[in-house]
Amino acid sequence: MNGSRIAAVGHYQPAKVLTNEDLAGLVDTSDEWITSRVGIRTRHIAGPDEPVDELAAHAAAKALAAAGLAPGDIDLVLVATSTAVDRSPNMAARVAARLGIPSPAAMDVNVVCAGFTHALATADHAVRAGASTRALVIGADKMSDVTDWSDRTTCVLVGDGAGAAVVEAADEPGIGPVLWGSVPEMGHAVRIEGTPARFAQEGQSVYRWATTQLPPIARKACERAGLAPEDLAGVVLHQANLRIIEPLAEKIGAVNAVVARDVAESGNTSAASIPLAFSKLVEQGALSTGDPVLLFGFGGNLSYAGQVVRCP
Repeated sequence: MNGSRIAAVGHYQPAKVLTNEDLAGLVDTSDEWITSRVGIRTRHIAGPDEPVDELAAHAAAKALAAAGLAPGDIDLVLVATSTAVDRSPNMAARVAARLGIPSPAAMDVNVVCAGFTHALATADHAVRAGASTRALVIGADKMSDVTDWSDRTTCVLVGDGAGAAVVEAADEPGIGPVLWGSVPEMGHAVRIEGTPARFAQEGQSVYRWATTQLPPIARKACERAGLAPEDLAGVVLHQANLRIIEPLAEKIGAVNAVVARDVAESGNTSAASIPLAFSKLVEQGALSTGDPVLLFGFGGNLSYAGQVVRCP
C-alpha cells in the first residue's frame, strides 16, 4: 500500500439547540448583534449527563457503520479534544471501551481547534508506516463546559459536538501531505485555562492572523497535494466564525469549491468542527466520492494543520 484514505465519516450533535434569542435572555446581546459579527444563528449544547466521550462514540459508531466495519477492525483510536475533564482514562480509551474495540492503541491529541487535522495526519502516517491497519480519528469537544455564560464575547460562539473518520490503507494516497505548524509566542491569543477552566480569546488578533497569515499556508497545503486551489471541490475550514471563514476561503482562491458554513448552525465546536462540517457535506450529497477537499484547522496555540483529502 502506498497511502491511506478516508473510508467513511460520521457526526453527532446533542439534541438541545440554543438559539440567539435564548442567549439574549442570558446576556446583553441580540440575534442581530450575533449574526452580524460572527454569523452564528444556533448551536447544540450537551447536557450534564453527556460527556465528551459519549459525543465522540456516537460519531465514531456512525463512521464505522458507514464504512461497513466492526469495532474489531480498528487498531488505532485517536481523539482530538481540549475539553477532557479527566486525565486518565483518556478520551480515546473511553471511546474504545464504549464501542467495544479490543486492544487498540488509544491516544488523545490536544491541539484545540486544529486537533482533528493533526490527528488525521498522525493516523495517515501510522497507516502508511505499517503501524496501524485501520484507524478511527475523532474530533470531539464540549465547549459548553469551559464557557463563561455571562461573557457575551465568548458564549455566543460555542457549541458541542463530534465528528469522526475511518482511515485505512489504500493503493493510491487519499490523504495528502500535511502542512502544519504554530506561532507559540502568540499562544495566549486563544486560551482554555484556570480553575475552573474557561475559554477566552483575543478576537481581533485571531481574526488578523487567520485572514492574513493563513491563506498562503493553505495554498501551500494544496501544492503539496499536487493541486491548485481552483481544482478543489470542497473547502472545510475550522468553523470559528463566518467572518473568518468567508474571507479566508476567498483568499485561498478555491473558486470552484463548496465552502462549509456549518458554523451558522453549530457554532464553534473546536476540534469537532471540521469532521462535523465535512460529514454533513458528505451526507447532504454536496460532495462526491473522490472529490478533492481541503481540510484546514487553526486556532489554539495559534496552531494550524491542513491537508487535501479525497472524499469517501
